[in-house]
Amino acid sequence: MWHGKRWTKPALAVAALAVVTMGVAACASNASLPPEDGSTNAADQNPVFADAPVAGADLIVPGSTMERIKKRGKLIVAEALDAPLLSQQDPTNPDQVEGFDADLAKLLAIYILGKPSVEIVPPASETREAMLQNGTVDVVFNTYTITPERAEQVSFAGPYFESGLAVAVKSDNNDITSEKDLDGKTVIVGANTPAVTEVPKVAPSATVVSFATDPAAVQALIQGRGDAYVQDYTLLASDAASEKQIKVVGAPFTTEPYGIGLKHGDDDFKSFINDWLLKIQDGGQWGQAWKTTLGTVTDSDIPTPPKIGSVPGS
Repeated sequence: MWHGKRWTKPALAVAALAVVTMGVAACASNASLPPEDGSTNAADQNPVFADAPVAGADLIVPGSTMERIKKRGKLIVAEALDAPLLSQQDPTNPDQVEGFDADLAKLLAIYILGKPSVEIVPPASETREAMLQNGTVDVVFNTYTITPERAEQVSFAGPYFESGLAVAVKSDNNDITSEKDLDGKTVIVGANTPAVTEVPKVAPSATVVSFATDPAAVQALIQGRGDAYVQDYTLLASDAASEKQIKVVGAPFTTEPYGIGLKHGDDDFKSFINDWLLKIQDGGQWGQAWKTTLGTVTDSDIPTPPKIGSVPGS
């Protein structure tokens, strides 16, 4: 599990509100309709959905949020459309959205509905609480950091993922494998980011060089003006996905716990989702979702999922 101090992540959500309905045949997973016995049988389509669990009828409690979603026939999710490796819309096929958060949302839909039927409503960072409170969406998958302050307005299942500051190097660099190798190196950081103060803590003899923007920092790394670039993990993963001259090494060395946002006080739904998270962790679907998205741009092994309820506000 990744541990450390909190950091501030960049905004990954889009500002405009729009709705994208992902039909079963056109969803990001290309998962097929499940057989009549309720199994998903989608291993030949996408390994993430192989043997994905489906909730038994006894778990769809009458009058619950789960029953309402089941009757509706789709899960409505607040999720970005412009976050590479997390939830990225295909510009040539708007119905196709791919990434770690997108795959988890479809896995939850499979658990409730037996099929990955998801409707996406892209949020702005400041609208997520309102979208849950007024019932616009059922859940939020949107790099939504769990905090006690937010937990006064919404409920959080999870955490389901822990991000944090991480290290990127040029693709041919095999000398730096984590933050432990940064001592004595020239380390690029973003100006006014947590890396400015965190790098000296883990590498006291490193030379820290600041750049005003992420693109400028990436270019500096490629040009050899620094040995490594320290920034938040999800941003570095996005950079590495579009720029093959860099890669992410090691695991995040600070902690930012992401939760699944729910309407405040819906304890039955929270318990239902936490039980589902444990099932996809034990069944391997969580790890497979990470491996085929965020894991494609890092040398790290599949991380250990964070413990459910392990942070204040969860």
